[in-house]
Amino acid sequence: MVRETDVALVRRFNRTVTQRIGVLDDAYLARDRSLGQSRLLWEIGPGGRAVRDLRDRLGLDSGYLSRLLRGLETDGLVAVTPDPADARVRTARLTAAGLAERVALDRLSDDAAAALLEPLDGSRRERLVTAMGEVERLLAAAAVRIEECDPRDPRAEYALAEYAAELDRRFAGGFARPPGDADRLTPPAGLFVVAMLADEPVGCGGLAFADGEPPLVKRVWVAPTARGLGLATRLMASLEAFARDRGHGSIRLDTNEVLTEAVALYRRLGYDEVPAFHDDPYSHHWFEKAL
Repeated sequence: MVRETDVALVRRFNRTVTQRIGVLDDAYLARDRSLGQSRLLWEIGPGGRAVRDLRDRLGLDSGYLSRLLRGLETDGLVAVTPDPADARVRTARLTAAGLAERVALDRLSDDAAAALLEPLDGSRRERLVTAMGEVERLLAAAAVRIEECDPRDPRAEYALAEYAAELDRRFAGGFARPPGDADRLTPPAGLFVVAMLADEPVGCGGLAFADGEPPLVKRVWVAPTARGLGLATRLMASLEAFARDRGHGSIRLDTNEVLTEAVALYRRLGYDEVPAFHDDPYSHHWFEKAL
């Protein structure tokens, strides 16, 4: 339960920030366009971006995004065209004027950030910058969503490939996913979840079911950019909830001895080390937890 006093503090923080950084001004940074349009120019970037990716990345309603893009097109800053490879996909690209405007916005944004910090002395400036970094990370943590996903979905395949690549780097003898791995994580044999931050997979995990045995946690991974956000704990809690909802009274996992951070996490989450329950060559520690 979120406390009313915390809600009031968040609202006050939002009011202070929106006023201080100029969100309330229709001419953001004195450029005759709103913050929304300015942010869109920045997100499109020099290489262009698919409109659907912009929508997902910024969490914008399709109609509102279309209105923002039309305004930028009218100003000659953006061109929206069908993708040559797939006419159903529309891509937004900056024109020459749009690229110049983005450079100007970057410079003005740097100036605005400096103006925000300049009145503060050294110690207060450091406190503010540190606090901003912490707020950004916590807001990112709150924005991550965990959802079930077919292990053959492109988002899942990306996460599993990153998982395997990291283990291959860290294990002395390398690592390779066994044949049929995706089948073990596909219902009804198992399940798989991905953690998404905007349109980017930043974590994953799965369960493998076997008759008469506790579910086995598999393929838990968090992207390096998302570590420190408590995401591994959330993924484990999600997998435990799935196992519990299916009537299981306990859950198992195994891990490699070089993954010391994983071993520490499992112990912190209440997993007890038990005798080996299989002969996987990558495993050195076996754990079980009552649900």
